[in-house]
Amino acid sequence: MPDVIPEDSVGLVTEQTHRFTEPLQLRSGRVLPEYTLMYETYGTLNADCSNAVLICHALSGDHHAAGYHQMSDKKPGWWDNAIGPGKPIDTNRFFVVSLNNLGGCSGSSGPTSDNPETGKQYGPDFPIVAVRDWVNSQARLADVLGIDTWAAVVGGSLGGMQVLRWSIQFPQRLKHAVVIASAPKLSAQNIAFNEVARQAIAKDPDFHNGHYAEHGTIPKAGLMQARMLGHLTYLSDDAMRQKFGRELREGKLNYSFAPEFQVESYLHYQGEKFSTRFDANTYMLMTKALDYFDPAADYDSDLVKCLGQTECEFLVLSFTTDWRFAPERSEEIVQALVKAGKPVSYACIESDSGHDAFLLPIARYHQMLRAYMNRVATDSGNGGGK
Repeated sequence: MPDVIPEDSVGLVTEQTHRFTEPLQLRSGRVLPEYTLMYETYGTLNADCSNAVLICHALSGDHHAAGYHQMSDKKPGWWDNAIGPGKPIDTNRFFVVSLNNLGGCSGSSGPTSDNPETGKQYGPDFPIVAVRDWVNSQARLADVLGIDTWAAVVGGSLGGMQVLRWSIQFPQRLKHAVVIASAPKLSAQNIAFNEVARQAIAKDPDFHNGHYAEHGTIPKAGLMQARMLGHLTYLSDDAMRQKFGRELREGKLNYSFAPEFQVESYLHYQGEKFSTRFDANTYMLMTKALDYFDPAADYDSDLVKCLGQTECEFLVLSFTTDWRFAPERSEEIVQALVKAGKPVSYACIESDSGHDAFLLPIARYHQMLRAYMNRVATDSGNGGGK
């Protein structure tokens, strides 16, 4: 952490938890008898609770979106460049809520939690959750916080899918939906990538059919392979060429199977880092939630009819070199909204960074996000910002 907290940082933040004792009926037919959600808040909720913004995280994200937990932290939250005083999601104007989804491994109930019925860790027995289950649990958290209507619900990638689900599932509980680098459902290619990643984990000898905690092991090799594959799809060819090219670690070929190119070393580093912080059963569960997402299926697979249920305004953003969630997928959402007669703004942002662009402080991207959030603030009675 810097010696002095930047003026545009939310500063030191405290994690909060809420335990829900009301059972949650899941899309799968199973029921969670009780569960806990971990979350953080930034900014101040105004008197009429009209300035609240919900942040929905992507596959490997969590509740720590901005600020620092302690002075020794090396990095701030995962979207700190967008959330804070004077930033696009301005905490001088908004009360921002970010949570760790059910099934996560950062404090909310998930595979690493204890099953209250057995007293043992859930492991692979934690039920598979769908995006609609996350939204139901988020709505209950909103009730706890006294928020009847969100000024905006915001998310990128899998987070954007949650935003779409919010607009369909609780149309009267949000005024604006910000869908970034997302899609109305996964393509066959994306489902295939997820299955290869899951198989890498499942085939690791240390996985033990998901019961690795009981064996005192971690399927580290499988998690590393899954992350390396995932990371390849998050970056564009241009980004990898600019960052690594064909540079060698030692400046010469060694004619071995050890990592020799800088890009190989980078992927190994990313896989190693991920395997020490993320739970394998959680990765399996989150990728399944991605695969299952298809809200139009409830409306005769008609996306126009599906989005016809919405009552909010939309901002949809995509990035030119994102091939995991290509601009064409965002444009499917936009075209369906237009056909349904819904208000939508759209921009495709020029970027060399691939899918990861939604996490980066790209000038044009932040300009668009800031401009739209200014509208959100005005609509919620909190205008007057920059």
